[in-house]
Amino acid sequence: MKNLKKKDVLKETIKHFDIKKIDSTAIINAMRDMSFTSRDTANAADIYKRMLEDKKCSVILTIAGSTSAAGCMQVYVDMVKNNMVDAIVATGASIVDMDFFEALGYKHYKGSQYADDKLLRSLYIDRIYDTYIDEEELQVCDNTIEKIADSLEIRPYSSREFIKEMGKYLTKHSTKKDSLIQVAYENNVPIFCPAFVDSSAGFGLVKHQVSHPKKHLTIDSVADFYELTQVKMKAGETGLIMIGGGVPKNFTQDTVICAEVLGHDVPMHKYAVQITVADVRDGACSSSTLREASSWGKVETTYEQMVYAEATTVIPLIASYIYHSGVCKKRKAREFSKIFEKK
Repeated sequence: MKNLKKKDVLKETIKHFDIKKIDSTAIINAMRDMSFTSRDTANAADIYKRMLEDKKCSVILTIAGSTSAAGCMQVYVDMVKNNMVDAIVATGASIVDMDFFEALGYKHYKGSQYADDKLLRSLYIDRIYDTYIDEEELQVCDNTIEKIADSLEIRPYSSREFIKEMGKYLTKHSTKKDSLIQVAYENNVPIFCPAFVDSSAGFGLVKHQVSHPKKHLTIDSVADFYELTQVKMKAGETGLIMIGGGVPKNFTQDTVICAEVLGHDVPMHKYAVQITVADVRDGACSSSTLREASSWGKVETTYEQMVYAEATTVIPLIASYIYHSGVCKKRKAREFSKIFEKK
């Protein structure tokens, strides 16, 4: 084992699920007549379809966890390309360490959760459960973020603004054209990362600030909150598809309260689906089921579904079902990024 080289470990790449090639309709239809998580999954698919059939409803996708690295990256790309989602709120890692990383031409690799982590460290290999990343390649991602920051006007940026600049960069420099950042940029779907620096971007932005100690750009998380609240106010009726929980989930739900504080009467999120393995009893599940969120005035409970499952086993089935239903073919694109274009 001590004689292993990096190339001996990083051999099999993660393949991303393609909802266009795999039709899960029969599976979802069968699950509808089953019990437990199967029936919950089918109900979640039906609620998602209802969101998209509702002409007044806009859909916000929230992503927490490492599903992008684990094989769902193309699922989220196809959701944007096929008008199944109108805005995205995600962890920085999902957007930068996983999607932007692969857009630069790098890959995630199959590994093992039982690996010798000291050996992996000696080889400069990072582990996400049973998935590997080349740390040296990830540092290229850090440096590219620094390069983008160095090229921009010195001022505060919301994460949405900075990610838009990343999308613009990828239109000229990406190796993989089908990245979520680039596709969202090209389709005017805004991406928000309220904890943006908790990712590879954080290292790049620290390097930018150290290199420019007196004049450097910053990330404004308050601007993030206000901008996403503007999306909610513009959208009116909304539905949420939430992968995991954490900051993206609460950040998105809180836009209802923020709009209210600003004196705007907006409806609670009308539809909500959350896929998670977390339990609410110990303060996990972001300390809130969807029904509990209703007490805060965030989510209605008429069309809500908690699906207690690991998301890579569920979101590909639901997204495939929606894609093959054809429900989005005549749906109007919201293009919420245009809200923030300077007049």
